Amino acid sequence: MDDVAIARALHVVFVVLWIGGVAFVTTVLLPAVRRLKAPHERMQLFDQIERRFAWQARISTAIVGLTGFYMVYRFDIWDRFRHAAYWWMDAMVVVWLVFTLMLFIVEPLHLQRWLFGQSAPELAFRRVEWLHRILLFVSLITVLGAVMGSHGLLLFN
Repeated sequence: MDDVAIARALHVVFVVLWIGGVAFVTTVLLPAVRRLKAPHERMQLFDQIERRFAWQARISTAIVGLTGFYMVYRFDIWDRFRHAAYWWMDAMVVVWLVFTLMLFIVEPLHLQRWLFGQSAPELAFRRVEWLHRILLFVSLITVLGAVMGSHGLLLFN
């Protein structure tokens, strides 16, 4: 079972890096950019800073996905995805999938054009802020549910 302990430890560490990074961007970076820059400069500064974090987020989500699926395989707990009591497992997959699609497909291929092609940069920045708030909220609810559920507190028995 040492392999599962290693997988779980890596899983938790990289979830902390990933969701902690989202929390920093949402609660510190975006408000600071809003206060420090004029509307037409905000997206440019945010993009410059966020690009540095993007690789950390990509690596973190990749490791989280690999370790998560490995643990499900190793414990052979695929059937949990069919039970409401384990909603947090479905939520983990959905949150991971949304971030993975955003980080690996949407952001590199479409987001730059969409954000910088806007005629109203203030509206684009506001959308980025709200998207981050929603993703952070859903991520934190998922982490809370996962910790409680993995320790036996099942909300929907």
